[in-house]
Amino acid sequence: MEKEIVEHGLNFNRRRFLSRLSLGLGSAALGSLLIPDLFRGSGAEEDGFIPGIPHFAPKAKRVIYLFQNGAPSQQELFDYKPKLREMMGQEIPPSVRGTQRLTGMTANQKEFPLVGSFVDFKQYGQSGAWVSDLFPYTAKIVDDLCIVKSMFTEAINHDPALTFLQTGSQQGNRPSMGSWLSYGLGNENKNLPNFTVLLSRGIGNGQGVYSKLWSNGFLDSIHQGVQFSKGEDPVLYLRDPEGMNREERRAMLDNLAQLNDLSYQEFGDPEITAKVKQYEMAYRMQTAVPEVMDLSKEPDDIIKLYGPDCLVPGTFAANCLLARKLSENGVRFVQLYHQGWDQHGNLPFEIAKQAKDVDQASAALVTDLKQRGLLDDTLVIWGGEFGRTSYTQGKLTKDNYGRDHHPRCFTIWMAGGGIKPGIVYGETDEMGYNIARNPVHVHDFQATVLNQLGLNHEKLIFKHLGRRYRLTDVSGKVVHDIIA
Repeated sequence: MEKEIVEHGLNFNRRRFLSRLSLGLGSAALGSLLIPDLFRGSGAEEDGFIPGIPHFAPKAKRVIYLFQNGAPSQQELFDYKPKLREMMGQEIPPSVRGTQRLTGMTANQKEFPLVGSFVDFKQYGQSGAWVSDLFPYTAKIVDDLCIVKSMFTEAINHDPALTFLQTGSQQGNRPSMGSWLSYGLGNENKNLPNFTVLLSRGIGNGQGVYSKLWSNGFLDSIHQGVQFSKGEDPVLYLRDPEGMNREERRAMLDNLAQLNDLSYQEFGDPEITAKVKQYEMAYRMQTAVPEVMDLSKEPDDIIKLYGPDCLVPGTFAANCLLARKLSENGVRFVQLYHQGWDQHGNLPFEIAKQAKDVDQASAALVTDLKQRGLLDDTLVIWGGEFGRTSYTQGKLTKDNYGRDHHPRCFTIWMAGGGIKPGIVYGETDEMGYNIARNPVHVHDFQATVLNQLGLNHEKLIFKHLGRRYRLTDVSGKVVHDIIA
């Protein structure tokens, strides 16, 4: 009987072989169409990870990160602390301050007087979330937000803290979050980059942002963030040189690809193929970018929703509207940086201006995505690199004060993308100086973002110089309490 089974298995004629083979090739072809990066080698397969394929079913497809560069003061925006008003001008108790490391700007201060917020707060929504009067538009959407008041970091100065949030390392030269997502998930739209960056600036002290924040690090350069500018050329060097038409450009790229292929066959450097992909992307972007950057076709109700500044190129409002359009067209990660939140002095005046710059447009983005049915699978994040001290920097006067850097606690909010709406997570002590409940480290936050996009932060790895790297380095845990 066993011999008959074996012989039957060997009875495989030419017609049957070709029939079976065609099914296999058809499945492979279909797979390559549905998941374009299915058969792309990466060096990570040995660890059970294939780039372009999520580890599990994602709740979000894309991210819009509204980064408030310079560190907004949580005491003036979301973390209501009436105790600070009661103790105005009193020295912060040593038991509260503890051994907190200070910046060079306050290390020589002899006194650390507490300062309450100049602005009033009210409760909103079913969650009863406290929101400052500086944010009237954001207050209207609190039932769509998950406000996390217990974020903390290790870095005490802007550059390392900003770099840490964006790349998982304080030193730089690592892939940014957008690059990791591009590497892990692949493209949704082959005509636009996976990862785009938009910059704006408010009235206050603007801490610098640098290209290392959207760097691909040791990943292929195709995963680098593409910065869009407010000028006639949103992407630099995208236009064809004067005197060259589309047909000539196409022929040049075809010839260049052949030369690069010869070079790749000789040296085997994957960066050669990455460059070819970049050239091809730039060619396709020549048509796609002007179309997506055109706001003239937006209806009046959308312009009214975002405010008149959305028609002024380079403003935060304009960038929020562009972020919606880019996300709607398949861009995986849209990173906005809004500078001007570094208020060591003159805080009441400057933060009021900053809040006016971002409040309406931030709320409009969430509302716009929601009414288009995009909020469910788009994760929106709002926040800075750390918080602000409960005591004043320098001399406290009746109408003016400032706050120094404070890594021990700060507030962000998240919306959509499978995050629980209408909740407040975490709590600080009555002076807003230490976390009292549910701390969330930067790596926990990063792990949670990746989780929402179907990626296990411990498995999203890239082997480089003999070490397996990941966005969350060697720590981080998903904050399941805030996931719907």
